[in-house]
Amino acid sequence: MNKENYIAVFDSGVGGISVLRHLVKALPSERFLYFGDSANAPYGTKTKEQVRALTFAAAEMLIKQGIKALVVACNTATSAAIEDLRKAYPKMIIIGIEPALKLAADKFPGGKLGVMATPMTLREEKFARLMERFDESCDIFKIPAPGLVELIESGKADSPETDALLRELFDPYPELDALVLGCTHYPFAAKSISRVLGDGVALLDGGDGTARETRRRLEEADLLAPASQEGYVLLQSSGNTEQFKFLAQKLLDK
Repeated sequence: MNKENYIAVFDSGVGGISVLRHLVKALPSERFLYFGDSANAPYGTKTKEQVRALTFAAAEMLIKQGIKALVVACNTATSAAIEDLRKAYPKMIIIGIEPALKLAADKFPGGKLGVMATPMTLREEKFARLMERFDESCDIFKIPAPGLVELIESGKADSPETDALLRELFDPYPELDALVLGCTHYPFAAKSISRVLGDGVALLDGGDGTARETRRRLEEADLLAPASQEGYVLLQSSGNTEQFKFLAQKLLDK
């Protein structure tokens, strides 16, 4: 393991690109290897055992390519497998993303907070423990969003179809102060979400915090790439490679 090795970033599809954008900004000299498991997306409707198996398969494949850190840029995969991954690879830097609920609670004490995430993320014990820390000081609403990942994966993040789905999802939750985007796909639907909820509802996600934690861990391990190194992103996918690369590059703005 050396400073020039890749930082691997893993998601069930293109959603983790929202985290990758923060990582590239925070670590411009790093080489990133992004893997989207589009052939098996979405993860959020699968069982915990299925997601854990898929996450381990992806992690093993990426580690074999020679990486210095693994960022699990998928809330569902983090919920299902992050603790087991760290036990299986104790010497590897492994960072998982979590819903930005603490950030929301700090910004809106006593407020009405929605947490929009996949059904699996919302029902997992990991999220339940996170929610318990803040549900006495805030009103927290769990908002599952089935179908939204599929629309984003098909390039319809900002579309009439997405607007219609979101209107139905948010109808029971009026007057939110903030919405936590608990899936890395959802920031790409931010325009549509704001159209439906209004600009007064703050949208918060965990991408920036994940990037800062990744930088901190690399600094701690003396594994930051030299400033003179030219950073870049290598894209890999288990699904339709050309379609995936086209959408990923569009979302990455590169």
